Amino acid sequence: MKILLCFGTRPEAIKMAPLYHELIKTTWEVKVCVTAQHREMLDQVLDFFEIKPDYDLKLMQANQSLNTLSANILSNMDKVFMDAKPDLVLVHGDTTTSAMVALAAFHLNIKIGHVEAGLRTYNKQSPFPEEINRQLTGRIANFHFTPSQKAAENLKQEGVKDTAIVVTGNTVVDALYLTVEKLENGFTNTYIETLKNKINFKNKIILITGHRRENFGKGFENICNAILEIAKNTEVEMVYPVHLNPNVQKTVFNMLSGVENIHLIEPLDYPSFVWLMRKSCLIISDSGGIQEEAPSFNIPVLVTRETTERDEGINVGFSFLVGTSSEKIVAKTNEILNATSAIKNKPNPYGDGKASGKIIDYIQNNLY
Repeated sequence: MKILLCFGTRPEAIKMAPLYHELIKTTWEVKVCVTAQHREMLDQVLDFFEIKPDYDLKLMQANQSLNTLSANILSNMDKVFMDAKPDLVLVHGDTTTSAMVALAAFHLNIKIGHVEAGLRTYNKQSPFPEEINRQLTGRIANFHFTPSQKAAENLKQEGVKDTAIVVTGNTVVDALYLTVEKLENGFTNTYIETLKNKINFKNKIILITGHRRENFGKGFENICNAILEIAKNTEVEMVYPVHLNPNVQKTVFNMLSGVENIHLIEPLDYPSFVWLMRKSCLIISDSGGIQEEAPSFNIPVLVTRETTERDEGINVGFSFLVGTSSEKIVAKTNEILNATSAIKNKPNPYGDGKASGKIIDYIQNNLY
């Protein structure tokens, strides 16, 4: 059996890393292809999880359009498939890389497994372009590894056969556990040591991230206004690793620079981000992965999006959908900061850290 894992962004790499390490324990031939849709942040994850790609398409270009990226992925995958000759291609989630690699594999009649399958908002514009990427990959894939029963039900309603679906939990929880183990065994780096010296961890730490295209402009302005209001609380330290996208950086640095307890820092590598996450009492974010990771640490998340395909966290009280309303963000933050009790002892609805093993079991029983 020849298996090819394909991914292009930091979140994909994080979520595919534990699956890769489980796969290489098998007798199968396992290879990795990266499109490098994101370059620097992808390389950080590859280094930390000790993954050396067999194929690197090096497709990142400054300000390239989604159409240009899509065309470049399609045109470059033929030679990869011709050389690797995979029996199964594994793609992940909702990126342009996932959708275009799946389409390229379909054109050559190569079987496709979709990791983190079945997430849906059924709103084409939210998240954009991820929702359509998911749906396109879901129509193409032969096998669907879903993070939850709800995701599996979405696929069934779309006509996918039960036998092609397996509920595994999310591999991001596997990756989180691997990272925590390294941190607890003494892993550190310059990011972590700098944070220790820069942030007053005696105060309550609020971690902030943001990168969604649909929030560019007015959405990010509203979020920044909320952050300024929350920062008036002198017992709070707000830490914001600012995404590299110029549409994010311009607004954030213009509006938030110079406030003593708002720390605008460069993007962190994955282990440093996990280290900081564990120190936080609240996260404000539009990230899907954080909605899945934070429950493992019992940390609430304010989701700065109008929709989420991760309802499970909301249903059990880990996540709160606040959109980009300054008023909602401030009100919910104050409510959580003033709460007499934190979230305690609830299991993470996105998995138990054993997703990778379940995926391999399915492949072994159905393809081998």
